[in-house]
Amino acid sequence: MKKYILLTLLITSLGFAQKTTLYCIGDSTMANKKDPEKNPEHGWAQVLQPLFKDNVTVVNKAVNGRSTRSFINEKRWDSIYNNLKKGDYVFIEFGHNDEKIEDPSRYTNPHTAYRYNLIKFVNESREKGAVPILLTSIARRNFNEKGVLVPTHGDYPLETRLVAQELNVPFIDLEYYTEILEQTYGPEKSKQLHLHFKVGENPYYDKEKADDTHLSLKGATEIAAIVIKEIKKIQDPSLQRLKKEIK
Repeated sequence: MKKYILLTLLITSLGFAQKTTLYCIGDSTMANKKDPEKNPEHGWAQVLQPLFKDNVTVVNKAVNGRSTRSFINEKRWDSIYNNLKKGDYVFIEFGHNDEKIEDPSRYTNPHTAYRYNLIKFVNESREKGAVPILLTSIARRNFNEKGVLVPTHGDYPLETRLVAQELNVPFIDLEYYTEILEQTYGPEKSKQLHLHFKVGENPYYDKEKADDTHLSLKGATEIAAIVIKEIKKIQDPSLQRLKKEIK
């Protein structure tokens, strides 16, 4: 009887040992939002967990308003680094707030501080045996009067692409794929991906809402699905374990 109990405990402990943690670091486009049953705003990493089997735990550490600089300076990265273990994964998507040139606590030059902060996330993840995955920032809904989607992120996506290439990091060009998403919906229907409400249309807002950066549940779900689709396509052996856990 004791042998059976020990065997059961061993099998159970091995099951737990195989659990993989997927950390998500970034800004409000990724972050969990309070009161999700009532709040129309959702981050795309907020809706990731249901897309994975039980052996993957999504730990969404993205926070509203953070840049690479403030995420590091507030010791948020340290708290993740200290808990990283071999076999974990780290989704890294910054840029929206690194652009805030009027705010010295957040702004980074894309070619210097931003670049080296990304390199820090990559190298320190790898030090722990974790697998970093770089993502460019999602596109804003920014159509001009001709219906052309105009980019808003400057050189930040370029530097993310370059770091991914130079350090051989698994990479998802989320700016590109979300540009396609916005263009597919078009100038008017793409409002459904974001937060557009007239006065009294949604009880969560007491004023008119027209936000082309942050995501509705529909927008977050669409982008999470894009991320999963692209993970499946990346030919990198370090992602095999994560791929096997996709539903």
